[in-house]
Amino acid sequence: MKAAMRAKEKQRLGTIRMLLAAIKQREIDEQTTLSDEQILAVIQKMLKQRKDSITQYEAANRPELAEIEKTEMSVLQAYMPKQMDETEIEALVAKVIDAIGAQGPQDIGKVMGAIKPQVQGQADMGKVSQLVKAKISAL
Repeated sequence: MKAAMRAKEKQRLGTIRMLLAAIKQREIDEQTTLSDEQILAVIQKMLKQRKDSITQYEAANRPELAEIEKTEMSVLQAYMPKQMDETEIEALVAKVIDAIGAQGPQDIGKVMGAIKPQVQGQADMGKVSQLVKAKISAL
């Protein structure tokens, strides 16, 4: 935050302040200090909100507002861990399916429950869910 202040980057500073406010609000609501995983969840939620806003602004033909959201997304993305690529996710999904011994669609919840802690913050859970469903339906 101090670096953004010194560099007079108003957009970056505003985004960092918004993130810190969201973290503090969650800490106050839950009356606890957030762990790293919980902070990542807050950042992921904010990224998802920005992504939804961008699609709505573009649909409403408001490119200037969409650009602001894209800038905020890029600032927030800097605080996320390195994202897993598609092949890494596929390998993990196959490994977990084998480890659990998933037989069909009834086991999707078990597989997702086992994968989620391993990819938290490193992959889009929507993509992971699609891969799990595709792999299990192919069994």
